[in-house]
Order: sequence, then C-alpha cells, then structure tokens
Amino acid sequence: MQFTRRSFIKATGAGVFLPAIIGRAWAAEGGVPLPIPEVMDLGSGTMGELTAQLGSSQMLQGASTETAGYSQAYSGPVIRVKRGETARAKLGNTIAEPISVHWHGLHIEGHQDGGPHSPVNPNEVIDAALDIDQPAATLWYHSHIMDRTGAHVWYGLAGMLLVDDPDAADNGLPSTYGEDDLPLVVQDRIFGSNGELVYEPRGPSQMMGYRGNEILVNGAIRPEASVPAGMVRLRILNGSNARIYHFGFEDGRTFMQVGADGGLLPSPTPMNTLTLSPAERAEIIVDFSDGAAVRMLSGPDNNSPMGGMGGGMGRMGGMMASPQSDANGVFEVMRFAVNSSLTAKVSTLASTIAGAPVPDFGAPVRRRSFQLNMMGGGGGMMRMMGGGHGMSINGESMEMSVINEQVALGETEIWEITGEEMLHPFHVHGTSFQVLSNGGRAVDPAQTGLKDVVLVDGKAEILVRFDRTADAATPYMYHCHILEHEDLGMMGQFTVA
Repeated sequence: MQFTRRSFIKATGAGVFLPAIIGRAWAAEGGVPLPIPEVMDLGSGTMGELTAQLGSSQMLQGASTETAGYSQAYSGPVIRVKRGETARAKLGNTIAEPISVHWHGLHIEGHQDGGPHSPVNPNEVIDAALDIDQPAATLWYHSHIMDRTGAHVWYGLAGMLLVDDPDAADNGLPSTYGEDDLPLVVQDRIFGSNGELVYEPRGPSQMMGYRGNEILVNGAIRPEASVPAGMVRLRILNGSNARIYHFGFEDGRTFMQVGADGGLLPSPTPMNTLTLSPAERAEIIVDFSDGAAVRMLSGPDNNSPMGGMGGGMGRMGGMMASPQSDANGVFEVMRFAVNSSLTAKVSTLASTIAGAPVPDFGAPVRRRSFQLNMMGGGGGMMRMMGGGHGMSINGESMEMSVINEQVALGETEIWEITGEEMLHPFHVHGTSFQVLSNGGRAVDPAQTGLKDVVLVDGKAEILVRFDRTADAATPYMYHCHILEHEDLGMMGQFTVA
C-alpha cells in the first residue's frame, strides 16, 4: 500500500502478508552517514512547536518515500527537558486523522500523558505542559491513538526524548551530543516495489507483530556513524513495532551498559550482547580507542507463537519479513568508523555512576495479576481476522469506556504479568518500576535499573508505585508494546487517585 494522504487515513489491514519486492527500481544500500536529529530544547521556559505532518524522505537510492513525522518529514527532533521545570509545547496536526503525542516514560499526570483519550485532531493545535520531576533518562514519544498506534509509528510518528537533571552530580559519561553522545532510534521497515513504506499486518504478521526486512537507524538504512577514538555513549531506542534485537559488535568487543528505561544504573555493567524489545531503551558506552571500524549486529528475532500452533501456521510464520543475514540469522544494524578529527573527552569510567536513581518503593500492600491473552475472548481469532479486537488482558479486550483497574495514589503494589504463547513487552504508563522476577528467575534491580517495559518471559513480577494522578477521563494505560497486539486489544486502562 503506497503511503499517501489518502492511504494514511484509510484503515490498514487489507492485502497480502508481504509485498512483492522483486524487480526493484531502487537500491536499499547502507553506509550513508548517520543522521543526527536536531534538538528541541524545552528547558528554561522555551515554548516548542511539534506538528504532525506528512513528508517525503530519501531513504532509498532512486526513490522518494512518503512518510510522516513531527515537525519534519520522518520521525521527530530529539526533545530535551529539565528536571524541576515545566516543559511547554504547542502540539499541532496537519494530517487528516487524529494523532497524539504520548510521552513514553515520563512521570506525569494522566491528562498530560498523551494517550488515546488525548487526541490532537486534524488542523487542531493544543498546548502541552509537562511537569518534569524524575531522574535523567532516555525516553521517547509517539502517537498513541486507539487502533492506529502501529500504523502511526511505522510511518514515522515517533522520536527520542531526553530528561536532564541539572542538579545531579557530574556522572563522568560522554555528553557532547552528536559526537560522543549519539541517539540511535532503531526500526525495521518494509519497502514496496516503488520504494513506498508498506504496512499491511494480517494473519501471522498480526499474531507475531509486524516486522520489516530493512533496518533503519535515525531514518537511514544501516548507516555509518563517525566517532572519536575513545569512549562513546550510545542511547539506543528500539522503536520497532515488534522486533526484538540482540545487539552486539562484529568483533565481539565488550561494552558497558550505564542506563536503562528509567535512568542511569548504579554502576557500569559489562556485556557483549544487549537485548532490547520494542519500546525499551538502554545507554551503553563503547570504547573505540583501538581505531578499528566495526559493525553493530543483531541476532535473529525468534519470538513467535507459530511453532506451537500447527504445521500450517508454522509455515506462514516463516513467511515473515527478515533482514538479509548470515546462516545464523545475524544481520547488520549499522557501522562505526573512527574519525581522527574528533576528540574523545572521556577515557575511563568510574566504578559508580553519579546521578543514578535510588528508588524507595516501600513495602507492597497488594498484588494484581494480568494475563496477556493472544486469543482474546468471545471468538478472539475470528474477531481478529474480521478486523476486530481479538487479543485481551485478563480476557477483556481494550474498550475506551472501560476502566479496568483503580490504583491508590502513593501505594506500592506487586504486579504479576503472565504472557501467553510468546514473549510480550509489557509497558505501564505514568511511572517506572523495578523488575523482581522474570521467567522464574529473580532479577537484580541494580543490574537492570528502573524500567517501564519488561519483556515477559512466561511470568514476570514488578514492584510499582504511582505518584501521579489519572482520572477516568484521561486514564493511564498498561499494554503489550508489540503495537499490533496493542491495536488488537491487548491493553487496559487504570485510574490513580
């Protein structure tokens, strides 16, 4: 389906499982310089303007691709906000259907959150005021409209959001934006025979979540970043609809994770593979002082319910789009080349990271259980194939008029989330939480940090508390962040009072 003004407002879902992508008139070649998004700094009383618009992007050689973005052709600027201030922006919409701006990871009131109950309608401009009071962190923002989140994010309505804490002690991490502090928004996409973006989830691609066969970083296909010969901070956002990445480097080098969804870690954690599910973020420090060029790779995403659903469904699962890879399913994400004209400002890391949050949730007063249901209720599969809500949580598909849970302000709870058939990235609005256990194993919060997404491996337990309010008119959401699952009803609503 070609992305045009008409097709953007047309309901997606019709068509074949994958587009015909043979006989291309363009080349999906990588290696262009990594684009560095412009910064929209909303600190010190600055009023920003963020407008949803359609545009044309040069992602492919020999073709223009119609896209959407916030105040630009594709994606959006990196927004910076400061703890202790109120960030203000005018949110506009020049697209012929409602959009929203959900501030994913911000600890703000329900009426500020930008969820499905807070649309920006066509030709409308609304004022957003965001009271910032949380640790420094790498977050993001995206459209979050009922039934349309998957399509909106796929075509470009998403961007990175950085929280700065001016009162926190110097953490000694690389911080020169665009040089040794790089934002990396990683997404997979499918392009059709004319270079258009294709979004046609149906059948297996709804069950598994819609995945692409080309990897974009900051809107460019497998780009190359120019970095100094020293330590570089990579802020990685998995902005894909459904793909899980297992990031590592071609030479197997060790890197340090220093941040997670909700802020910095207490100390650097060494690793050579980083797994991020949709909507998760991580900050890592990579040492390029050896001067060698290197590729960032990812292992295959094998997250699928198809293997246990019969031979026919298993074969259809094999039809899903995958990037060009080696025999083990490993594929390229991007490249790094050392630039001698850039100066590395950090050569060593401290054993502890100043400014890391020290959470004090207190003792939990209750436990809630959430079952993520692939088949929904009341003939879920048939409803899904017919275009309805075929997935659910606790047997209830998302309904805008239904409040599923009521939570008390300031009380700590344990939420037990059980996933069905496959791994599900579970997201909670309005707060950050600690993961207590996952997949039957205890989790060390010092190693994982504060989170707002947990990739549920069978069953996970999280410790959560809400210090902001949300009423029935603008409730918070909890949902699977495989966007096709969310759009199919795997989402619920809750108030905090």
